[in-house]
Amino acid sequence: MTCATCGKGMTTEVFEGHQSLSVEIDYCLDCQAFWFDHFENLQLAPRATLKLFRLIGEASEKARPRPWPDGACPRCGIRLLKTHDLQRNTPFVYWRCARRHGRQISFYDFLREKDFIRPLPPEQLEELRRQLASINCSNCGAPIDLARDSVCSHCGSPLSILDTSQAGKLIAHLQNADAPVSEPMAKLAALLPHAPQAPDLIGEGLRSLIALLMKRV
Repeated sequence: MTCATCGKGMTTEVFEGHQSLSVEIDYCLDCQAFWFDHFENLQLAPRATLKLFRLIGEASEKARPRPWPDGACPRCGIRLLKTHDLQRNTPFVYWRCARRHGRQISFYDFLREKDFIRPLPPEQLEELRRQLASINCSNCGAPIDLARDSVCSHCGSPLSILDTSQAGKLIAHLQNADAPVSEPMAKLAALLPHAPQAPDLIGEGLRSLIALLMKRV
């Protein structure tokens, strides 16, 4: 499988699916994107979703890719269509094959699709401004001047944070509700605004989540 964006070979990995099935997911770390065959993303078990979060968290330490050029479907070669969608009230973007072979989605928009990202609340934004002069956009990596902006001037993405309540629901599902998740989620929420250097709020949140909870998976 070649990446629809850079044309390099994608990594293929087998993940756990629903009803004891397995799902082969293709991803490109250079472009920080997933390719999902038709409905493949809906077949992922919660445990597999958390492992994808770990992959995204590790990739967030690397340089961001440049804006995507027009790409072609790796299955049939036709041009992918940029598509805007909503998960509840959260907008996200992906590039789909008109022949329904699948779609390519950035790591950041995958988190938005799964409803794991929410806008930074005003009180946390003010706390962040008291500690940092700038922060990197979680989507494109461009610097955001916190003194004057709360939206990335390069790609238009608002400052966002990992939704700890949504993360708690996933962890509770993984643990079959046999252990409380409020305490680790509170620790995670407390880590974000107080990091001495926070290059990327989403990346920091994911790395904190994995550090606290990955041993339970």
